[in-house]
Amino acid sequence: MIDVSIVMPCLNESQCLPHCIANARETLRRIAKDYGLAGEIVIADNGSTDGSQSLATSLGARVVDVAERGYGSALIGGGKAARGKYILMGDADGSYDFTDGIAMIGNLRDGADLCMGSRFKGGVTPGAMPWKNRYIGNPLLTGILNLFFRSGIRDAHCGIRALTAEAFNRLNLSSEGMEFASEMVIKASLMRLRIAEVPATLARDLRDRPPHLRPWRDGWRHLRYLVMLSPTWAFGVPAAAAMSAGAIILTIAVLFQVSVLGGPNPFGVSWTIMAGFLLTSGHFAATMALAMHLHGVRQGYRILRPSVRRLARILTLETCIVVGASLMAASAIGLAAIGYRWSSHGFEALPSVLPLVIAAVTGALGLQTMLGGFVMAIIGGHSAEFLRTAETEQVDFAGAPVARESKAA
Repeated sequence: MIDVSIVMPCLNESQCLPHCIANARETLRRIAKDYGLAGEIVIADNGSTDGSQSLATSLGARVVDVAERGYGSALIGGGKAARGKYILMGDADGSYDFTDGIAMIGNLRDGADLCMGSRFKGGVTPGAMPWKNRYIGNPLLTGILNLFFRSGIRDAHCGIRALTAEAFNRLNLSSEGMEFASEMVIKASLMRLRIAEVPATLARDLRDRPPHLRPWRDGWRHLRYLVMLSPTWAFGVPAAAAMSAGAIILTIAVLFQVSVLGGPNPFGVSWTIMAGFLLTSGHFAATMALAMHLHGVRQGYRILRPSVRRLARILTLETCIVVGASLMAASAIGLAAIGYRWSSHGFEALPSVLPLVIAAVTGALGLQTMLGGFVMAIIGGHSAEFLRTAETEQVDFAGAPVARESKAA
């Protein structure tokens, strides 16, 4: 019976495999001694042309061919092929010491679902990590990840980590490239899995060629992935800022228009038009924030926010249609009144654009509300009660019900 699977992604690593497999064997020996667990070594080959497959097999490892190219694809393929209850992942370039994974397996046995390595706790040997990665890229991306998803870890991109096979299946990881590292932590945080972190050391790799990592390209891929999985920060925060600014400007403009406020009006025609733009753009972004949150709930990696759940009875397609139609009707009445005023004064230019902006914005918000309702109904499972349906049908990727509380973005 296999208890622990050590999985390594491989693309032309024949130079490093003897060292890495020997190191993995020593790790399994010590795991067997400390915990009484049997293990295997799985090499997830991503199309090597240097004989890595036959070399790994001759050294006693099990080779799994993964056709889909990419770091993430290789690890996903290796994880799916793993036979152990616990999966320990690490790079096949000699930069990580798999014996650091012994403590990770211990954490998994104690109840953790995912255990990350931290190079900043364990140590980085000189020359093992470029300065821009160590002092800019990793701290920045990990900081953003913790801000967005409240993961509470120090090193989100460490190349050695361990998780239970059950957690691996629940996460249903899909990233093909280096952003796989972020995806695992993000989804574990959103699903409220128990995450631990232990020290890990990073050494110079053993290859005589450049690494597969491309710092700027892969850094951007990580960053965009963080934003894509956080509708709060991608849509919600900009929506709140835009709508608040637009509402403040229009309110002050109206108060000056009706002579409630005295003195010079700081918001003239230009700012009034800008306020209309901010309100309509912010409303659209808010609709997208709710729709993308609902999408994450339906996909199983996000839990419906309690604050949103409380609005389930009123957030329905019918509500969106009624509210949207009412706003559009109010807009039509306002535009008709403005047209009448314009025609009755010999089609002279309007003395103020404020009423026209308010009427136009009201109509735009109504139309967006109606269309947004249909979008959310479709995302929510083609149901008019899209929030309630999404939560009722929400299951994790293994088919089990998901816990109901989450504070992550």
